[in-house]
Amino acid sequence: MNQSNVQENPDLLSPLTLAFIGDGVYELLVRQYIVEKGNCSVKKLHGQKVEFVRCETQAKVLAELIYPVLSEKEQDICLRGRNAHVGHIPKNASVADYHGATALEALFGWLYLKGEQERIQELFSLIVRDYRES
Repeated sequence: MNQSNVQENPDLLSPLTLAFIGDGVYELLVRQYIVEKGNCSVKKLHGQKVEFVRCETQAKVLAELIYPVLSEKEQDICLRGRNAHVGHIPKNASVADYHGATALEALFGWLYLKGEQERIQELFSLIVRDYRES
């Protein structure tokens, strides 16, 4: 499958492939947000990033902030990601949180491959708004 086919129909990709792309997209958004908040040590930047990208946080973000505003198709992508058969679960994550994080990453990967940058920013702004309020 060449790049143009992927962009024309990312629905043809497995949910784990979507999550693979989405993991990078989400982490880059997080890193940019943290750096824009202010300059600090790399150790502190890393700590803030880890809080955002850990499975528990991603699962919570999906369930509480994003899922209620998703379209039917976006919910379907999340369901595919949540139900994907993963090879292993990290030792510091629950099965439910890992599947929730995979669902969120699949959504961000799918949106990215569809060229939906505005929608990505809209959803990420919900996450950031909640982060600032907590």
